[in-house]
Amino acid sequence: MKKILSLIAVGSALIVNQANAQAKPSWNGIFAKINKEVLDNSNAYTSLKIASETIGHRLTGSENGKKAEQYAYDLLKSYGFTNIKFIPFEVESWSRGTLSVLVGNSTQNLAPIKSVSLAHSPVISDITLEVVDMGNGVEDDYLANPDKVKGKIALVYLGVLPGSKAGTPNLHRSEKTAIATKYGAKGIIVINTADHGVLLTGTASVTGKLIPIPAVCVGKEDGLALKEQLKSTALYSHINMTNHSGKIKARNVVATIKGASLPNEKIVVGGHLDSWDLATGAMDNGIGSFSVLDMARTFKILKLQPARTIDFVMFMGEEQGLLGSRAYVDAAIKDKSINQIRYMLNYDMTNDPKGYATSAAESKILFEQIGSIAKQLDSNFKNTFTVGAGLHSDHQPFMLNGVPTGGGAGGALPKGGGPCYHADCDVFSLVEDKGMRNTVRFNSMLLYGIADATKIEAKHFTDLETKAFLIKNNLKEPLQIAGEWRWKD
Repeated sequence: MKKILSLIAVGSALIVNQANAQAKPSWNGIFAKINKEVLDNSNAYTSLKIASETIGHRLTGSENGKKAEQYAYDLLKSYGFTNIKFIPFEVESWSRGTLSVLVGNSTQNLAPIKSVSLAHSPVISDITLEVVDMGNGVEDDYLANPDKVKGKIALVYLGVLPGSKAGTPNLHRSEKTAIATKYGAKGIIVINTADHGVLLTGTASVTGKLIPIPAVCVGKEDGLALKEQLKSTALYSHINMTNHSGKIKARNVVATIKGASLPNEKIVVGGHLDSWDLATGAMDNGIGSFSVLDMARTFKILKLQPARTIDFVMFMGEEQGLLGSRAYVDAAIKDKSINQIRYMLNYDMTNDPKGYATSAAESKILFEQIGSIAKQLDSNFKNTFTVGAGLHSDHQPFMLNGVPTGGGAGGALPKGGGPCYHADCDVFSLVEDKGMRNTVRFNSMLLYGIADATKIEAKHFTDLETKAFLIKNNLKEPLQIAGEWRWKD
């Protein structure tokens, strides 16, 4: 019986080897070392815990933000990196001041409602105006009556309301704010989608600069109650807010491993280190950025040097408009190194992935070969493969300049933490060590495989190919709203 089982095992191995014929034979041993190192010694969970307890939130432009930048630098240095640098960039910083939101059926009968300012709202705003229900806040909600919201406050749902027309786009809060502004709104109240009164913050600006109207978020239950009241009576709101804004310098943190045989080709792997200020940002994006830091540790401790150069990047300013990743890409365009970037892997709230995702369908064979080795090491990794494209994270500036992008996929946020996105409950107690270890080990394998592949089939798009790709993925409209559609039709 043992002999028969051995033959079956050998046969299975032969099938696997044939399936991985295009992968380098050395990857099996290297991936096994990665797997063992991360399972035994990962520092992702511990370092995030320390940062959460000693720094707190990591808002770009704040003293906490500076501490986070230094913490990441020092951590990389402790891992043995000597090629580490701060890359400074100037941003229009924003931080909240005071806020009062009152709502009632007349300007003389107003009561307070729990709310939070959305970032890049004006430094000072004091308005009392009628509230108008604008549904999902997408273009179609305004076209039927373009003057409905003019001079008033738009009430919009953050996501897509149940019963909405099929195909209704799920636009970003900043895009909904831009549309409301376009149609003459003087303020916007955004209804969160999370239950139990959870409030969401985040930018309401598509440009990373101050917007002309006050933007606030209210809880789901309160917001839906306002929608219901508007069916039978007029409502008014008094929004009084102060905020702070000014030019400051923030810093991306970059650690580099030079490629062994193709040093002029580069893989960028990153996650945004910054967070909003309502909590410590443990999920957004502690679990992503500190996993990338531990991927860097893993490469260094194992002395891994794949064919291509790798930049491990902690981006700042993502929450205020992808400011750090834009600065990185702008610098690459300026020094003409943008075409040397063969792939960008982005980890934003990535947790316990079961497979890989990419914007480039041509990567299917390579990604599945890498994943098949990972699956041999742990059958809980399902080696799923997803192709798609979206916006609003640090991959975006790379994608808009033709660089293939990707990362982990198929996981879920720990402990049902989704409702705490951008909220005051995004704290370290939500984080799970196992999920972070899985992110680190399976994506260290992905990173090594791409960086060491004999050939990367995914090409760097030309400008016209990038345009066609974005249209195919239905990204033209949101990019037009954001003022980032550079092509003339």
